[in-house]
Amino acid sequence: MNKLFIKLIKMYKQSGASRGSCKYIPTCSSYSLECFEKYCFFKALGLTIWRILRCNPFSKGGYDPSPFSICEKEYEYLVYDIFRKD
Repeated sequence: MNKLFIKLIKMYKQSGASRGSCKYIPTCSSYSLECFEKYCFFKALGLTIWRILRCNPFSKGGYDPSPFSICEKEYEYLVYDIFRKD
């Protein structure tokens, strides 16, 4: 299912239907693409729906990365420190 949604999101991005109207960085489509590439279908779908619900005229917008964008690098450094040989 993830591959299907990834293809659909990429087609949406190429179509130009969004016209740069997203108030978040990264855009909602980029956010959902990252989620479907990283997580199982249901988690990615839930994160995508939650993001789209937040993208409304009453929200401030701004920088809102997908959850793994922040913690993935920290995890890599932690694993590196644990298994590092001095």
